[in-house]
Amino acid sequence: MLIQNMAHLIITFIVVSIYLTPVFAQTNSSSRLNQGQVLRDGDTLVSPQQVFELGFFSPLNSNLKYVGIWYYGHQNRTVAWVANRDNPVSGNSGVFRIGSNGSLVVSDRNGVVYWTSNRSTDGNNLNANLTVMLMDSGNLILSTVGNAGDDSNAIWQSCHHPTDTYLPNLRVYLNLTNGITRDFVSWKTENDPSTGNYSMGIDPQGSPQIVVLNDTSNRRLWRSGHWNNQIFTGVPQMRSLLQFGFRLVQANNGLMYFIFNNANTSLLMRFLIQWNGVVQQLSYDTRISQWNVMLSQPTSGCETYNRCGNNGVCRRSNAAPVCNCMQGFDQSNGRCVRRSQLACDSNGTNDGFVQLTDVKLPDFADLVGASRDDCESLCLRNCSCNAYTYLNGIGCLSWAGDLIDVEQFEQGGETLYIRLADSDLGRTKSSSKTVVIAVTVTGALILVVIAWFLWRYRQKLKGCQSPCGETKIPPSVFEASDGQQIPGETSEHLEGEGKDGPPLPLFSSRVLEFATDGFANKNKLGQGGFGPVHKGILPGGQEVAVKRLSKTSGQGLVEFKNEMILIAKLQHRNLVRLLGYCIEGEERMLVYEYMPNKSLDSFLFDETKKAELDWKKRFNIIEGIARGLLYLHRDSRLRIIHRDLKVSNILLDEEMNPKISDFGMARIFGGNQNEANTNRVVGTYGYMSPEYAMEGLFSVKSDVYSFGVLLLEIISGQRNNSFRTPDSTNLIRHAWKLWKEGKPEELIDPLILDSCNKTEALQCIHVAMLCVQSSAVQRPTMSSVVFMLEGENTSLPQPNELDMTSLNSAEMDLLMEGREINVSSNDVTITEVSGR
Repeated sequence: MLIQNMAHLIITFIVVSIYLTPVFAQTNSSSRLNQGQVLRDGDTLVSPQQVFELGFFSPLNSNLKYVGIWYYGHQNRTVAWVANRDNPVSGNSGVFRIGSNGSLVVSDRNGVVYWTSNRSTDGNNLNANLTVMLMDSGNLILSTVGNAGDDSNAIWQSCHHPTDTYLPNLRVYLNLTNGITRDFVSWKTENDPSTGNYSMGIDPQGSPQIVVLNDTSNRRLWRSGHWNNQIFTGVPQMRSLLQFGFRLVQANNGLMYFIFNNANTSLLMRFLIQWNGVVQQLSYDTRISQWNVMLSQPTSGCETYNRCGNNGVCRRSNAAPVCNCMQGFDQSNGRCVRRSQLACDSNGTNDGFVQLTDVKLPDFADLVGASRDDCESLCLRNCSCNAYTYLNGIGCLSWAGDLIDVEQFEQGGETLYIRLADSDLGRTKSSSKTVVIAVTVTGALILVVIAWFLWRYRQKLKGCQSPCGETKIPPSVFEASDGQQIPGETSEHLEGEGKDGPPLPLFSSRVLEFATDGFANKNKLGQGGFGPVHKGILPGGQEVAVKRLSKTSGQGLVEFKNEMILIAKLQHRNLVRLLGYCIEGEERMLVYEYMPNKSLDSFLFDETKKAELDWKKRFNIIEGIARGLLYLHRDSRLRIIHRDLKVSNILLDEEMNPKISDFGMARIFGGNQNEANTNRVVGTYGYMSPEYAMEGLFSVKSDVYSFGVLLLEIISGQRNNSFRTPDSTNLIRHAWKLWKEGKPEELIDPLILDSCNKTEALQCIHVAMLCVQSSAVQRPTMSSVVFMLEGENTSLPQPNELDMTSLNSAEMDLLMEGREINVSSNDVTITEVSGR
């Protein structure tokens, strides 16, 4: 009898278990919940890689229950999303399931509904089997079983209905035609998930910007400044903290979306609007199990919205905010008002503009369809226009009415052109006449002096009876290196008769031949892809370097013209200076300032000279190269991509200061241009970024990759394309290996290991690893690089080795060590690494 009873109990248990299985899912180890299953209070879903967890939770000191998503395994539960935030369940009777109409439902066991996603399936999917899946991104996706986890075929997903937190790699869609979006809403209090008083969204006016609002008063608390396709302009520190992968993308049906691509999924990161209206970016430190604040806005200082009132400027002084009126405005009853009314005549000739530099631009901008040249004149002709600016990545912006929420930064920021009356600019009619007379007289005197110096100069250069510049250059020369016309360049431009500066000095071949002693081998400084470089002494005694185009060179007139145009227009202490040129018959020569210490590789890779490069000198060289690149990419009148940055193209002056040289491969970018494609890949393998070598796609990030390789070579004292160890075939792969093993210090040159500033050296290695990431979007810009190199306590993101190209591992090794691979049918120009 006992045996029969036990058998009966076992059979009953099996039957009940089979019956209940479709209803009550064992979800503690599952990431999915199918239609017909329920998730009860106490059960959870866990994402496949155990990053996030979903279930019922109670805030501190509360017995109310909410369905939420939080980080799996964290000691202090961090909730990133809440379903029934305004209608919690009392007690432990909560149930989460897929309803009969295809919506997600939070109810109690009696069937009382507390929350629903209110998204029914369409007619085709109404009878389909549905499933809801929790992803490692923190996104909860409702879809058909066949499309489980596929956000592109989702019926509903939580990232489209956020609460107070934005998670990386999730898309925040914007309908910019409907005014300000309010996608993220704070909790009521620190321990109450219900809808709070503050929201964070996007204001599309002018150019999209993030705004934080107090919803009870509809008052702005903070804004990010306008998006320029790289950063939000009101957050200069974003160059180092946020810009890696942050972008705005045009989607279908007139929608756009913001996304922060965090390829390093091991680094947990989130963006949060707190219950008190403060926006934070946080990263998780696994060593101390704590969230670190990377960015927090607004503070109590100038970040507070319109801290100094309309037409005022907030500046920091000893960390405290100081308010002043803009130029042309005075204090009146606590407000900044215009000193003089604008004339506002039909053509705007009686008003002018004053510059306000390094500022967060005012709120409520209007985007004007105008070029850089027309932006100012359009503002002058519009009586309601009080200020304007032109930004790369945005275009022409103008402001009507008061100028609101302007902050002046210590560094970074944009230039605002404020419209003022002539009297506030000091431009009265009488003073204008005086200025005209003074300028005329001064100009005449200057011309006399210049004429005298030219006469003396020609007396010294008796060998140059007929100027080399009389040689006419065929129009085909004025094409860029991939066949595209160089914008705005003419032969007159070349000869210095244009508007870009004084004429570039001309030399005859006889003078340069005499200066170099017949281009004697004893005066040869080096040999590059362009041709040989010789030391010379001009008749006046000035030492120069003469770069002579070789007849057998793979480069030609295009590269010669390109280099001459670019360097003549660029002025920076870390760029080599062009002193003149010669085009005579078949001779093509460029005359540079002489660099007595030749090129960096003559020290760095010479065992007898390497010891002269202590850490202080190496760091000075690193900073100088970075500042030179930043000038090329952002601060010069032209936006230049070098495309052949390498150690042999870094020259050293008598004080070992670096100067970037060899602009034959460089390209000019337009004001709004961020990347380009070429059918002719030029440069040096080993320094080329993967996307450029493979696809011909180049941008400022291509130079950043080359800079990263340079950085590794300077720190290690090893040449990338000749480095070998039993475990690594190139320096970059070796650096990644040491980085992952937590031993980056082993990369430092043993000659300087004991004497260098290790904190500084390790920070440089960290920056180098960020620069040589194979994904271009993950690399920093040079402005961020300079900030990271010069910042003492800069919080740096973690680099990611993830290969975003179509290359296999062997091909990547060949590319990184500087050996040719068959990548495409593109023409490939490879320059050799050689000294100067």
